Amino acid sequence: MAKYSRITGTGSFLPPRRVTNDDLARELAQRGIETSDQWIVERTGIRARHFAAADVSSSDLGFEAARHALEAAGKTAQDVDLIIVATSTPDMVFPSTAAILQNKLGIAGCAAFDVQAVCSGFVYALTVADAMIRANGVKCALVVGAEVFSRILDFNDRTTCVLFGDGAGAVVLEASETPGILASDLHADGKHVGILCVPGHVSGGEVLGKPLLHMDGQAVFKLAVRVLEEAARATLQKAGRTDADIDWLIPHQANIRIMEGTAKKLKLPLEKLVVTVHEHGNTSAASIPLALDEAVRSGKVKPGETVMLEGVGGGFTWGAVLLDM
Repeated sequence: MAKYSRITGTGSFLPPRRVTNDDLARELAQRGIETSDQWIVERTGIRARHFAAADVSSSDLGFEAARHALEAAGKTAQDVDLIIVATSTPDMVFPSTAAILQNKLGIAGCAAFDVQAVCSGFVYALTVADAMIRANGVKCALVVGAEVFSRILDFNDRTTCVLFGDGAGAVVLEASETPGILASDLHADGKHVGILCVPGHVSGGEVLGKPLLHMDGQAVFKLAVRVLEEAARATLQKAGRTDADIDWLIPHQANIRIMEGTAKKLKLPLEKLVVTVHEHGNTSAASIPLALDEAVRSGKVKPGETVMLEGVGGGFTWGAVLLDM
């Protein structure tokens, strides 16, 4: 069995349709809802997001991100022996989006399943893949975060519909004799279900409840900053590292104020914070691998550097992963 796992390739994909704050404000004005670029930027840091076409699914976005990650790792789909997709917007109730993605990649036989931890999903999925590489003999895992959150937004609620976008990110995680993923820390607290959820569901072919995103923004903000710091510090302790060892912090891209608040609590200069929320909005489980891929491809994150990934999402779930690139 492998002693460690390492990320050997990253990839991402955004739908072609880019929607700026001004674009969105014009669309909302037709519904009688007022908002503006200034209002959105001041509260969130978001300037634009991408929305998928009606016939595009999470597996479609995930396929493109996976293709780029495999290419970066110098691997083919046939090398993959595990697929984990983190998503809250699956293609269908079942089978898993991972199984659908497996078929689109033209492979069969390897384990494939979804992880549902909302915006913490990629951190959860990466931790599971690392464990399976160390314990189960997996040699090459494809870990994907893919979302089409535009499908579950309430465009009559300006406090939530301006926040989210669609996209996908992926990594290839391979067995290694050299440390890559150093430690992780995962948590959940179900008593906070109501502050961030999509409470509707299907029963007997009918939609019961409201199948659109609901969020108590203030409650989420207060919880997020606290638990993200706790998870990061617990992960550092497990890895025998300190704040000073972090070269880059790549948090879930939800809100610039939460992200900057977490960096300050970890005593990290804002120059070490990877930020893509201004261009992507909140892409839930896709946000961390999207940001990681952009940072790697731009040359910002370099081989050998230490990166802290951390996410917080509905459930309430949260977690962190520390890794050497």
